[in-house]
Amino acid sequence: MADAVTEATFDEEVLRSDTPVIVDFWAEWCGPCHAVAPVLDRIAAERDVRVVKVNIDEEQGLAERYGVASIPMMILFREGQPAAAAVGAQPKGMLEQNLGLATEAA
Repeated sequence: MADAVTEATFDEEVLRSDTPVIVDFWAEWCGPCHAVAPVLDRIAAERDVRVVKVNIDEEQGLAERYGVASIPMMILFREGQPAAAAVGAQPKGMLEQNLGLATEAA
């Protein structure tokens, strides 16, 4: 299960992380957000990547900061910088490809 991050914890949990972090921008009322959550959990279990969640209803500043216009939106951060993004619930392989993880060893 992915940890929730807030504006107060985002820099420490994501931007200063030694490992790549997928930030899942979501909302409780979003059906596709719930559908993609187990896919993200599987990716995290299989790869050297951490998944955290940002509830856009509670953390509107973070959503604005990263240009989140549609959810679910997943942004892969490497070394404190956004490296790739994917929007919408997608099958695991497509999500890995869109986030630039498909070519890495699983």
